[in-house]
Amino acid sequence: MGIHETHSKEPAPVTPTTPAGRDGLAAILARPSRTLVGLDFDGTLAPIVENPDDARAHPDTLAALTALAPKVAAVAVVTGRPAEVAVRNGGFADVPGLEHLTVLGHYGAERWDARTGALTAPPPHPGVAAVRAELPEILRVAGDRPGIWVEEKGGRAVAVHTRRADDPQAAFEELREPLGDLAARHGLIVEPGRMVLELRPPGMDKGVALLDHVRETGAGSVLYAGDDLGDLPAFAAVEKLRADGVPGLLVCSGSTEVTELAERADLVVDGPAGVVGLLRELAARSGQPG
Repeated sequence: MGIHETHSKEPAPVTPTTPAGRDGLAAILARPSRTLVGLDFDGTLAPIVENPDDARAHPDTLAALTALAPKVAAVAVVTGRPAEVAVRNGGFADVPGLEHLTVLGHYGAERWDARTGALTAPPPHPGVAAVRAELPEILRVAGDRPGIWVEEKGGRAVAVHTRRADDPQAAFEELREPLGDLAARHGLIVEPGRMVLELRPPGMDKGVALLDHVRETGAGSVLYAGDDLGDLPAFAAVEKLRADGVPGLLVCSGSTEVTELAERADLVVDGPAGVVGLLRELAARSGQPG
């Protein structure tokens, strides 16, 4: 079920399709001040674009977040991007009302806090530089398809994009094995996404980052919204929390490219516009900060 009218003064109530999702929504609305809202960036707050450098948050994102953030325990943007890139592309810095916002970049390896503006990060994994040096030859041997391009993520990951290739899916499938072998040789893993294969260090994913933040904030309920395969660990984290008695709501920012996420979600909304509409509705239904 999607939310299509993000500017309505009285948005129609959303209805999760699962009992666990309905319990999660009820807990969020009953005690918003104990809720952690976790949000992916690309495809969830920002529409997917051909060049990731051009990705920007949906124009209504800041208004929705500033309406909701003061009423909840915390808002965390959990992304594979460098934290500073997500902060810039989201316009999150120096925004009144977003003091509860944290950006967990590189799957939680980096952290930016809105209240202080401080960015913390560990040293880069040496395997990333080694992989970057070998990538041109790997891509040449794999066929050197026009349109394939490499995105460097602040020395902490490397992403190979196939969306611009003549046959994006064929290029994606052709590269999975050689990039997997390359990553393994240098102690990295491959994270598949929407026409992208990201090579990054193991041991950190959106599920780990989300669970750590839930524990840190002491949240009593959680919402997580995502759109891609990289969000599945966060979905699994919410499912684990629910099994442990912490209510949660799983939201899919709808995409025909990733059906597995929609199948596991309690609520499917219509892309970033639908996510913004959901955030606005939660703000409107959550009453006063408490």
